[in-house]
Amino acid sequence: MRFSHRMDGLPPYLFAEIERKVAEKKKAGVDVISLGIGDPDTPTPAHIVEEMQRQIADPANHRYPNNRGLDEFRQAVATFYKSRFGVDLDPETEVFPLLGSKEGIAHICFNFLDAGDVCLGADPGYPVYAGGPVLAGGEPVPLPLRPELGFQPDLASIPDDIVKRAKMLFVNYPNNPTGAVIENDFFEHLVEFGRRNDICIIHDNAYSEITFDGYVAPSFLETPGAKEAGIEFYSLSKTYNMTGWRIGAAVGNAEVIESLWRLKTNVDSGMFQALQRTAAFAMTSTQKPVREMCAIYQRRRDLVVGTLREIGIEVTPPKGTIYIWVPVPDGYTSAGFADMVLEKCAVVVPPGSGYGPSGEGFVRISLTAPEDRIAEALDRIKDNL
Repeated sequence: MRFSHRMDGLPPYLFAEIERKVAEKKKAGVDVISLGIGDPDTPTPAHIVEEMQRQIADPANHRYPNNRGLDEFRQAVATFYKSRFGVDLDPETEVFPLLGSKEGIAHICFNFLDAGDVCLGADPGYPVYAGGPVLAGGEPVPLPLRPELGFQPDLASIPDDIVKRAKMLFVNYPNNPTGAVIENDFFEHLVEFGRRNDICIIHDNAYSEITFDGYVAPSFLETPGAKEAGIEFYSLSKTYNMTGWRIGAAVGNAEVIESLWRLKTNVDSGMFQALQRTAAFAMTSTQKPVREMCAIYQRRRDLVVGTLREIGIEVTPPKGTIYIWVPVPDGYTSAGFADMVLEKCAVVVPPGSGYGPSGEGFVRISLTAPEDRIAEALDRIKDNL
């Protein structure tokens, strides 16, 4: 078989490799505790499941959907953004459904990148920020996120020749994998940077509702001028424990939304209407389960942080996301520590280097396991350090 050259530059997906290693261990009878993939371990709230069951039973939802999305769904997203962020969105032109934000992140690269064009992406960051540009034939260029800068990129340090070739930029706050949040005027600087250099800003807003200690995450679109600078991807996956349902939305700049719609009419046939209607219900009904889930994650966060400090590993408690960004002990690389933890402790933690060059020196611990399993995993690690 003669495969495309673009596949040569596409590394194996980080989480696919993790799943393979876990499967091998389990096949050998090993009790593996995975603190790797950020997949909620608790079910989708019952009232959402019941609504989906009702919608599936309606024959009106069994036909091809409109690729542009149901009015009901787009209006629900606009209503959510107005009530939650104070952002006005035109549901006709500024909201578009996605089959989960991951596909949107990958597909939008085809809207902007030709050969030789650059996509700037948070480093460390979600691996698709680099994989999407490779598939589209562009060049991913990492934007280092340094602890001393609050894991925000130094926009002024980007070389001029890279800025001139760049057409898009990915960022994500609350941030995966570092847990960093925005508490200053960074979004204002980002809007100005994007507009001045004609670079589309894409903010991956997957974790805005998973926050702790009273912190309330902003939307990028709250920033004056943000709609002129780019768009935001919103996902229901983590907010409502709906990772397997695959639903999100692109919101913001109408010109970008229109271009993404044109692309996706040639890629997929839209989203199952029962799912769109259920998602609309989730966003506009009670949000109590979201608050309860945040309380669970905060307890788990405090357990991890407290235990790691007892071991002698100092970590900063994140104010958002479902991850702890952990510096590896002296003498280890990220991959070396992750391998040791897997082989000696039967615990899965992804190496920070898997999220980009600037992730070296860290591993990511996910809070998506019951507290007793998290405690056991930490005990295993403590016994082997």
